[in-house]
Amino acid sequence: MGDRAPLLNVSSKFSIGDHDDNGNKKQFFTNSFSDWRRWFSRKGSDNKYIKLDDDTERSDKDEPVGIFRLVIFIFAQCLTYFASTGPFFQSFSEARGAAAPVFRLIDEGNDASINEIDIWKEDTEAIYNINGDIEFDNINFSYPSRKDVSALRNLSLIARAGQTTALVGSSGCGKSTCISLFLRYYEPSSGRIMIDGRPITDYNVQQLRQNIGVVSQEPILFGMSIYENIRFGNVNGTQLEIEQAAREANAHNFIMQLPDKYETLVGERGVQLSGGEKQRIALARALVKQPTFLLLDEATSALDNVSEKLVQEALDRVCKGRTTIVIAHRLTTIQKAHHIYVLDKGNVIEQGTHETLMAKEGGKYQTMVKHQQMERINDDQDNMMSIQKAIEEDEKLKCMLRILTVIVFNFLHLFH
Repeated sequence: MGDRAPLLNVSSKFSIGDHDDNGNKKQFFTNSFSDWRRWFSRKGSDNKYIKLDDDTERSDKDEPVGIFRLVIFIFAQCLTYFASTGPFFQSFSEARGAAAPVFRLIDEGNDASINEIDIWKEDTEAIYNINGDIEFDNINFSYPSRKDVSALRNLSLIARAGQTTALVGSSGCGKSTCISLFLRYYEPSSGRIMIDGRPITDYNVQQLRQNIGVVSQEPILFGMSIYENIRFGNVNGTQLEIEQAAREANAHNFIMQLPDKYETLVGERGVQLSGGEKQRIALARALVKQPTFLLLDEATSALDNVSEKLVQEALDRVCKGRTTIVIAHRLTTIQKAHHIYVLDKGNVIEQGTHETLMAKEGGKYQTMVKHQQMERINDDQDNMMSIQKAIEEDEKLKCMLRILTVIVFNFLHLFH
């Protein structure tokens, strides 16, 4: 095998036994070890550290060093293989998260509180009679995943027909839960939700939702054209109805400025559009079916001031004469609401108009308004400071340029 003696004869040290036919287990380990021995033989012959050969003589003197190097090498390879499994764990985690809503839908199919026949049955009477006041009567509710935590506690409120009703409060007070219950994503633990004095459970679920338009904080757009995204609100909608809904949502003008107009692809989740543009398309999708009820779940809270103004103008226009429930974080957007409910820990603690609630000294609503006013003042001051700093830096730069110009002019004049 040449002049170089191997440091380790692994085959003589770690032989697993004779190759016999007494059992598949012994044969498996023997074959596996032979594969490893041949692989290390190729790697070790290049760096002179490991030499695997049945014919080489054992070197007792260098054997500990060879074993140590072999163990380190195997350990390093194991770490490499283990690290390569990292992406698979990430994919498994993503798949597990994506499967959660699928399993929830499967569980809904087995939920005894939801009558599948009632959901899909045709009921022409219900189509024309879904109108009137929305009343939450002594509602109690806990989410299935947190049954020991009450999301709503003896909640009672009324949203009058044709008026705008606002729900405000700190995060987790139960505002969005009211929307979910009205859409019948869940059923209350106790109490009743009624429309014009009739229990909501008497209405066909599919037809009920067809009469409800929803605009959430983060609109969901699909990787299709603007036309198709709006049409999802009413699959039977005509081109004229879709364009009219876009006009009502203040979206028609910017759509017509795009190269492909209504056939423009928005990308997955509307990545090709700005936040305000996505929100206006979502509003158009909610309006294209001419809903009786309009639910706005913090529809402008994630927008900048310019986009918020455009969206808010559209909302103020379409809410007139329509039963609307607004969930708002920015309280300036609901000052014109006909009635405001202040929620805390799943219950109504204050109610009234903006003026009557502001007249309550030390009240929750008044405190929230003043707090947001202070935040707005601080933000304005920060913006003014940033602008002033930018102006000062610009003046310094101009001064340096003037000085440099004078120096260069004098230098050239001196040589002239």
